[in-house]
Amino acid sequence: MKTVIPFAKGHATENDFIIISDEQAKFDLSPETVAALCDRRAGIGADGILRVVKSSEIADSTVDPDLWFMDYRNADGSLAEMCGNGVRLFAHWLRSRGLVDSDSFDIGTRAGLRHVDVLSFDDYDAVVRVDMGPAEVTGLSTCEISGQNFAGLGVNMGNPHLASVVPGLTAAALAEFPLQAPTFDTEFFPEGVNVEILTELEDGAVSMRVWERGVGETRSCGTGTVAAARAALADAGQGEGVVQVKVPGGEVTVEIMEDTSTLTGPAKILALGEISL
Repeated sequence: MKTVIPFAKGHATENDFIIISDEQAKFDLSPETVAALCDRRAGIGADGILRVVKSSEIADSTVDPDLWFMDYRNADGSLAEMCGNGVRLFAHWLRSRGLVDSDSFDIGTRAGLRHVDVLSFDDYDAVVRVDMGPAEVTGLSTCEISGQNFAGLGVNMGNPHLASVVPGLTAAALAEFPLQAPTFDTEFFPEGVNVEILTELEDGAVSMRVWERGVGETRSCGTGTVAAARAALADAGQGEGVVQVKVPGGEVTVEIMEDTSTLTGPAKILALGEISL
């Protein structure tokens, strides 16, 4: 017998997600089911799934069991530790649907607690700031994409990143670059890696494209924008600062501080519906 479930579709700077509200984790979200739902031709289509569930229902959760937990799955069905754009949309859903009664609250993720502030919201649009935690530099590494070598900064955002600032790269040239699956150092990144290619810091802003592990190129990546800001500031000889990060799907504001970082940007709920698993 097929199970029909309600869902919502939304995005944060065009990094798009399926939202499934499943407080007691009753639905079987196998990797095959997730991949089928995220299929852009035969399914709903998305970069990933955000399951809205209580932390008590997540076996590997390390946060308060009464908190809402963002059970995030990549489009290929694999689990992911963290997603900055996903957290903004997740927070928008919780606040706009009355699942929390404050504009400031904590969300559980596999990377630990993430504090969010919903700066404005209605049923369809919101602006959310997320405390992303420290942007931890893990060293220097390289990758190859489309026959070109890139050197970058390894950054741990709860998930692994390689952020490469390319000297002299313009936003127009970045938009034309044939971004493909990277070849990277598997000893440095044993769990895979998200790769960001970006321009140098100019007037407080950078342009960025990203290849996400388990997904491919996406229009945006929240943790990736923070990693990119960290790398851009380091490249400019700065340890802290505010960076406007421009991605194909829009623009976000990242602040890098001594012991944490924040990501501020829009979220949008596009549609509600039902689908058969």
